[in-house]
Parts: sequence; C-alpha cells; structure tokens
Amino acid sequence: MKNLLILGTSLFLLSGCSGNWGWYVVDPTTPSGFNNLKFMASGAIYTIQMSLTAIAISVVVGLLVALPGLSEKRGWRVFNRTYVEIVRAVPVLVLILWVYYGLPAITGITLGVFWAGVFALALSDSAFQAEIFRAGIQSIGRGQYEAAQSISLNYRDTMRYVILPQAIRRILPALGNQFVYMLKMSSLVSVIGMQELTRKANELVVAEYRPLEIYTILVLEYLVLILIVSAGVRWLERRLMGDEV
Repeated sequence: MKNLLILGTSLFLLSGCSGNWGWYVVDPTTPSGFNNLKFMASGAIYTIQMSLTAIAISVVVGLLVALPGLSEKRGWRVFNRTYVEIVRAVPVLVLILWVYYGLPAITGITLGVFWAGVFALALSDSAFQAEIFRAGIQSIGRGQYEAAQSISLNYRDTMRYVILPQAIRRILPALGNQFVYMLKMSSLVSVIGMQELTRKANELVVAEYRPLEIYTILVLEYLVLILIVSAGVRWLERRLMGDEV
C-alpha cells in the first residue's frame, strides 16, 4: 500500500508539471472523468472471474498431470513429460487465438470469449501447475509414505490425507505466483473481445485519444489487484504454517 501511495503521489506531481498531460480524462472530480474511471473499473469483475475460474481448473488439471509423472511406469512418465513440454512451448497469446478461432473449426464447438479465454489460460497454466505439484510431492520424505502404509492407507488416501496437505503448504508461494501470473495473462484475452480491464482501457483510448493517462490508470488497477492477491497468499501461508506448528 505504501508503494501505491508513492506511485499515486508521483503521478499527481507529474501531472502538475506537464501541460501536455490530459489527466482530466480520468479526473474523478469531473462527471466525464468519473464516468471514464467507472467504465474502466467495470472490466475488473470479468478479469477476476476469468482468472479465478482458470486458476481453479489449472490446479485440478495440473495435479492430475503431475501424478503420472511420479509413477514407476515409464508410459505414465512419458505422458507427463510430453504434456508439460508441449503445452509450455506454446505462447499464451497463440493458444488463446487457437482456442477461439481454431478449436471450432476442428470440433464444431464454438466457445464464447469468456470460456475460450478460461480454457486457454487454464490449459497453459496447467503445465506449470503440474511441475509445481510434482516438485512439492517429491519433496515429502519417504518416511511419510512408509508411515501411511503402516496404518494400511491405500495410494488414494495416502495422497489425500498425508502427502498432499504437506505438499500444498510447501508449494503455496508458487501457487500464489501462478495466480498473479494468471491475472496478468488475462489481459491477453482482450484480443478476442473479452470486456476485461485491458479491453475497456483500449476502447477508452480510442474514444479519448489519451493513451498515457488511461494506460497509467490501467497499470494502477492491475497493481491493486495483484497487491491484494499477494497479501491474501501471505496471510494464507502464515495461517497454514501456524496450523502445522
């Protein structure tokens, strides 16, 4: 929050020093400026909804992809590596365009901009989630598995009650980073018409012809969202560490 105040103060001082800057377009004290800010902020709900949905799907898919990578059977490990390497190699923007324009041509199923964005973001992030889960699970000592076997837990219950709770505590910072990454990458969905923060800013720039001022506000909007997410992840991390003690 301190950094946000410093940035806001700096922008205020700069606006007073330069007559070429048109901060009136985002001045909340004027009707037009207030309406412009309201218009830009209206995209936040779509950014948040899309990011939350995509991260939830990618976590589940990532876990399902990570487990075969821990198998003793070579075929399962090959599936894991193939999926991870192929998906990670495709840029997110290219994947968004392919899902929205290419997938209907192949399957005949047309997705709206929201679900096309969610599917593309989740698919791209699932490869990274798989590697995070694999590393977290592998970091758990062999003694935990042996202890679970000693009380007759099967593989599913061992993962559910013993291994995954410990692994999630260890990978929580990485999962938080991926959520921040998802928030930022959601801006790319604007290219297919999703009315999120970046799309709203682009439309306002076309109407007002003041890109510097409008995109500066866009930066602040993403900064606020990411600071809130980062604070939430740190709180959850402290909570889980406290429960562990």
